[in-house]
Amino acid sequence: MQHICYHCGEKCDERIRIEEKIFCCQGCQQVYLLLNENDLCNYYDLDKTPGIKAKGRYADSRFGYLDNEDVQTKLIRFRDGKQAQVQFYLPSMHCASCIWLLENLHRINPAIISSQSNFQRKEIHIIYDEQQISLRKIVELLSFVGYEPYITLNDGETKQEKKISRTHIFKIGIAGFAFSNIMMLSFPDYFAGGNIGESQLKNVFQYASLLLSLPVIFYCASEFFISGWKGLRQKWLNIDAPIALAILITFGRSVYEILMGIGPGYLDSMSGIVFFMLIGRWFQNRTYDAFSFDRDYRSYFPLGVTMIQAGKEQNVPVSALKKGDIILVRNEEMIPADGVLLEGRGSIDYSFVSGENTPVNKNKGELVYAGGKQLGPSLQLEVVTPVSQSYITQLWNNDVFHGKKNKEQSFIHPWSRYFTYALFTIAAAAAIYWALNDPAKVWPSVTAVLIVACPCSLLLSATFTYGNMLGLFGRHKLYLKNANVIETLGKINAIVLDKTGTITHHHEAEIRFEGELLSKDEKNAIRAVTAHSSHPLSKMISASLEEGTERIAIRDYREISGKGLEALVNNKPVRIGSFAFITEGENMFDSAGGVHISMDHQVKGRFVVTNSYRNGISKMAADLKAGGYELHLMSGDNDQEKQNLQNLFGSSLHMLFRQSPQDKLDYVKRLQQAGKRVLMVGDGLNDAGALRQSNAGIAVTDTTNLFSPASDGILDGSQVDKLGKMLAFARTGKKIVTASFVLSILYNIVGLSFATQGLLKPVIAAILMPASSISIVLFVSVFSRFAARKMK
Repeated sequence: MQHICYHCGEKCDERIRIEEKIFCCQGCQQVYLLLNENDLCNYYDLDKTPGIKAKGRYADSRFGYLDNEDVQTKLIRFRDGKQAQVQFYLPSMHCASCIWLLENLHRINPAIISSQSNFQRKEIHIIYDEQQISLRKIVELLSFVGYEPYITLNDGETKQEKKISRTHIFKIGIAGFAFSNIMMLSFPDYFAGGNIGESQLKNVFQYASLLLSLPVIFYCASEFFISGWKGLRQKWLNIDAPIALAILITFGRSVYEILMGIGPGYLDSMSGIVFFMLIGRWFQNRTYDAFSFDRDYRSYFPLGVTMIQAGKEQNVPVSALKKGDIILVRNEEMIPADGVLLEGRGSIDYSFVSGENTPVNKNKGELVYAGGKQLGPSLQLEVVTPVSQSYITQLWNNDVFHGKKNKEQSFIHPWSRYFTYALFTIAAAAAIYWALNDPAKVWPSVTAVLIVACPCSLLLSATFTYGNMLGLFGRHKLYLKNANVIETLGKINAIVLDKTGTITHHHEAEIRFEGELLSKDEKNAIRAVTAHSSHPLSKMISASLEEGTERIAIRDYREISGKGLEALVNNKPVRIGSFAFITEGENMFDSAGGVHISMDHQVKGRFVVTNSYRNGISKMAADLKAGGYELHLMSGDNDQEKQNLQNLFGSSLHMLFRQSPQDKLDYVKRLQQAGKRVLMVGDGLNDAGALRQSNAGIAVTDTTNLFSPASDGILDGSQVDKLGKMLAFARTGKKIVTASFVLSILYNIVGLSFATQGLLKPVIAAILMPASSISIVLFVSVFSRFAARKMK
């Protein structure tokens, strides 16, 4: 007698039994015992026989090569002695229970800190304690439970391309063949009005149609039944539930009529439903791929790096880095690629990668991983493994180590579920009405109702509107963290602007020195210190002193956010910053303003920087005021620019000067407590806290290598004047979603009105249903692109 394995679902003899559970092999039995021991048998509740046939062995000599240090270096994406991170491609990942099990590996082995799966890419990202578990043991555990990783040791990132599903094509072919032949066999009955003279011939046609319909119902339509059943097991009515019910009712009624000799049934309609639904799904997938945003928006990401070639510095995109290139990483800048430290002493903040705030010290010759941030003097690194934008974006979009923001569910999502309940109510009402008035119309009306209604188009409205907009923002050089940020931007009613580096230029400014005449050695010392900083003012001063100065080494460099820089140059202390900072006064800021210089405890004078405002700032201010936003401006400088700012933004602008980073964060928090939804726009350095606290934070940058993990978006400095238009476009997103929502509702009302009257054939309904979803995608794409033209 054949049985079904409780774990993997394969047919087997009753060889291994535990209680009432039968297993095909010791591998499946041992995996079950492992899950049961760790109280993880909910795995089987999520899907019937969800497992993959397992090897059932923890130790496997095939993975011995993973103990090799060189191999580990190629596979491990980050390690700091305490934890390590690795990412694998898992071809066997196929359902919700797979995700659940893979994300609960820490319950099987506590040395695994966390595991996150990406179902679309079939990948898993694992963080583990390498002092307690090895990379080999992790791979063996994955293989043991049936998810053996596909491992390649090629240099650089290897992409697993999404394969075309041949199974789906086969199903379309079989359903099309059956539909056309069943339709042909039904013609004699149609033309004869149901009265074929030869009863034997009539039976042959009907039973041949029934035989052709079997592969359609049991193979081609299987995905609708599986998806609908999974939804019901999760107590969720998904879109496939009514489709599966319509197919089942049509087939059941047809079989009953043929076997009882009542009539030919609706097998042509049933096979047509499956055929056109499969074509619709295929065309939807092709359409969705054409408008895909999840993969493509990373290519817009502007992260770059300062590369040293022939002794000169130049900015290049991180994607252009090659093994052996020499890069320069300044204080507070992110390390964009794995590299060996050639010059300088590293103090690397890996909180962006590991969540650990304690800096890791690195010396010359040591390996430094991408994603860390240098705290101290600039470093020179030789690239070992290039890292693309997708890795940095993955870290940026990872909320494991950072507070979750922009996670509000779209306003349209609940309606999709309510619509499904309403759909079943309408179908039941139609069935009762026609059962009492004209029983012949019960099945055509009920099946047409269940097929023609399309709650999925409601759900797609928000997904594809914001997804398409994400790419459009990228083309206009606003790079958003994810599509959820767009809906947040559409709800903003208060904007807080930083001044330096945000509405003013980084490089276009008048700089003059007031004080004692500086010697050549003093200029060299000032440039040596400021060259290590990524702050806009430091870069301006360094650039103004570049001619005639020499590169010299410094020691004990330190940058204090909101105050200034200090270091030892030729064993003499140099301080650069506010007057209070260089004199160690109690007040952080002085009334005179400027960037003050102290050498060997002697005040030398100050650099006075006259800001140059970005082109189009007055137009941006007008756009923001027209949008009804409450405007606030904060600066760490003094108030000497107050009148100019008032002329640009008007008297309604709320201005605060001499603000520390903590002051900015607290101010944003007070606005939020007052009921405001706040957008913070800053340079990403002294504003990191405020950017993180705000409902949405946008970091403005002129240098692509200045990356701000705290922000929800990165805006190219040349596009700041378009901020008002960009926010207007974000607001338009909700209007487009609402319009597509209304369009979908109208479509369903019209379709259901015909279906409930029995005037819409199920086959026609099957054609209209996917057509509605495709029309929604095209609608939101066309109108979002049209709205984006205003940003030009």
